[in-house]
Amino acid sequence: MRVTKRGGRGSAVRAAVAAVLAGVLVAASACGDGDDSESGPITLTVDVFGEFGYEQLYKQYEQTHPNIKIRQRKASTLDDYRPRLQQWMATNSGAGDVVALEEGILPTYMQQRNKFVNLFDYGGRELQNNFLPWKWQMGLSPDGSQLVGLGTDIGPLGMCYRKDLFEKASLPTERDEVSKLWPTWDAFYNTGQRFQREVSGTKWLDGPTAIFRATVLQNAGAGPGYSFFDKSNNLVFNTNPVVKQSFDTTLKFEAAKMTADMSIFTPPWQTALKRDTFATLPCPSWMLGGIEEFSGDYGKGKWDVAAIPGGGGYWGGSWLAVPKQSDHPREAAELAKFLSSPQGQIGAYKDKNTFPSSPQAAKDPAVAGATSAYFSNAPTGKLFGDLAAQVKPVYLGPKHEDVRLAVENVLIAVGQGRVKAEDAWNQAVSEAQKAAR
Repeated sequence: MRVTKRGGRGSAVRAAVAAVLAGVLVAASACGDGDDSESGPITLTVDVFGEFGYEQLYKQYEQTHPNIKIRQRKASTLDDYRPRLQQWMATNSGAGDVVALEEGILPTYMQQRNKFVNLFDYGGRELQNNFLPWKWQMGLSPDGSQLVGLGTDIGPLGMCYRKDLFEKASLPTERDEVSKLWPTWDAFYNTGQRFQREVSGTKWLDGPTAIFRATVLQNAGAGPGYSFFDKSNNLVFNTNPVVKQSFDTTLKFEAAKMTADMSIFTPPWQTALKRDTFATLPCPSWMLGGIEEFSGDYGKGKWDVAAIPGGGGYWGGSWLAVPKQSDHPREAAELAKFLSSPQGQIGAYKDKNTFPSSPQAAKDPAVAGATSAYFSNAPTGKLFGDLAAQVKPVYLGPKHEDVRLAVENVLIAVGQGRVKAEDAWNQAVSEAQKAAR
């Protein structure tokens, strides 16, 4: 997700990236088994969703790899992307040479790992120190024999808020003072009640989906380390107390009509960012780029970032994998290795605010010292870096995304008056059980 470019640091990073690319090119040439390099240019297709921040990296890679052209196919949301990828993998046709696997769908494809190349066969074993230990581990098969995916970003959680609307409600506007307003989600609710008494026509939150996803991972990380499914893939939606806690927190805002009942990245949500539709949004680091992308000039300088209620947490993050159906597995693996390298992760962060899973990248001045002019000069590098240090990984079952979507639909229905608040939990349990079958 895009952040404002930061002066001379950009050229320094580009120079570093170019140097690494030159090394990659030399190494690839030395391999001697690139038949495609002798038969003319090839095109590598990369399938992603949302904003990964790769556009400039593609151009740099093409400059140092004149025999390769890169085509990106991008779905707006994970919910749009998921069925397409499912079809491509089921039919063994149509997938890109490199595909993004988001944390919620990674477990599904880990069970289908025979459909992906083993990146250990393409030099992946040497890359372990480039990633946080838990990020590396999640890209491995259970027995550790296959490297299915190379980590990209992680999503440490903050709370984005509209400074101008807070001022209108006579609330503090400076991020440190704003963070003090809501040490807990109950305090966040009370602040929202105060806001809505003062400002008409604007909801406190965008909708139930962002807060539900954020609190589920936050509570699970602080608790058992799993959410809808236990680590044996048994559905525990209705018995895991952290899930009920997240559901009740979200339901409280829905029942009080404090959200605009929108799902993130949908067209109504995108349009709402150009208006005063809502005042706050739980935002992992990558969400900042989406806000800037769709809010445009209207939102510049109006948004800022504070701490998330309830302490640290994360939401989101992906891996890059190479399907076996690729005609160019070696070239695709080299591209995936570059995009997920520390230098590649620095470039992606500079362009779209996707916070690195590489410790080396996170410590780089271009990341650690980053500020965002769009978000009121917030020290986003330090802010999200501090939050990233608190991240505790959460196990997600293969059917996690199916359950998540089904339950979010119940919560939206509460806000729309189609489901009574007192019936919502039982309805959610029923829908979760159907989705898990």
